[in-house]
Amino acid sequence: MVKLFVRERKTVPWWTGAVRKPVLMLHGRSSPVLAGFDLQYKTYGWAEALAQAGYDVFLMDLQGAGRSPRPEMGSPCNLSDLDQKLLIPRPPGFTPCSPSYPFQLNNSDSDQAELHTVVEYIKQECKVEQVAFVGWSAAALTMGPYAVQHPENVESMFLLAPIFPPKATSTPPSPPPLPGFPMSLGARPGLEKDWNTELRSLDQREPGMVEVVWAAFMDSDPVGRTWGPPEGLNRIRSFVRWGWNETTAGQGGVLGGSVPVLIVDGEHDRTANTTPPSSNAELNFSVRALYDAITGPHKLMVKALGTGHQMPWERQHKNLHDLSAQWIKDRQVDSKTTGVFVMDENGVTSPAP
Repeated sequence: MVKLFVRERKTVPWWTGAVRKPVLMLHGRSSPVLAGFDLQYKTYGWAEALAQAGYDVFLMDLQGAGRSPRPEMGSPCNLSDLDQKLLIPRPPGFTPCSPSYPFQLNNSDSDQAELHTVVEYIKQECKVEQVAFVGWSAAALTMGPYAVQHPENVESMFLLAPIFPPKATSTPPSPPPLPGFPMSLGARPGLEKDWNTELRSLDQREPGMVEVVWAAFMDSDPVGRTWGPPEGLNRIRSFVRWGWNETTAGQGGVLGGSVPVLIVDGEHDRTANTTPPSSNAELNFSVRALYDAITGPHKLMVKALGTGHQMPWERQHKNLHDLSAQWIKDRQVDSKTTGVFVMDENGVTSPAP
């Protein structure tokens, strides 16, 4: 049994009896869900914006992430030798050691099972049959296959910067679990360095946002914030994935059929778009390939100009909020249900050239 962290945001008290469309938001690989979707800084709270737009918004952390439990992850020994070196000078008295659990922590089946548990909880809580999905980055690895398997539970899907390896495997490792480490570590300089590679203008990111985002990371990891360098470290769960590729995305015409899909791709995103392409099919990602692989007709893709993978933390975040709210309501963009569009810095969309 695992008690998963779920937060709900809505603007109408439960005792009014008002029924509001439920939305479930799922985090990516390294960002806790509250830092990604519920950042309490100025107007950056995406979940709060959707709640203000009239939705009943739920946010979840998968096992090993954010505020959900981190089984077998408390000891610094459950890290690679390279990550253990980042712990100097803290925790006090730490010396290099061997992992007590030398395996990956999660896998595609366990992630989808946890997502299903929260979906069923929301359905019961809100007395509805379906939930609208909003996912960022690696959330697509879980939400995509889940929607194909359980279309009866998913009203629509909004995917920002989805991680999609079109030629990845459909076969789980045998036998699981896969050898490795249950977690790795991320540091604040790494966050800033990766983000900087996608900046193309001085005003793409507001000054001080790296510090704001990192503080939100540390708020969701009371242990990692005490590990060393002074600003703390982000503990990132490991997971083994399979079953999210061009075959799955096109299976039965579900995606773009009974489950309408909107994909948002940042113009400068080099995280969800591997540049140059990788020879390793598991690490070769393409957002456009996902759009092409979806066989149902109800699919849209929006190229967001002047932004990258970290759009929720960049100046165009309000355009993202508005686009997602409109999609959840109408499942359309400019009255269209299919096609590729461009969104400019003012939030205006037009058909792509």
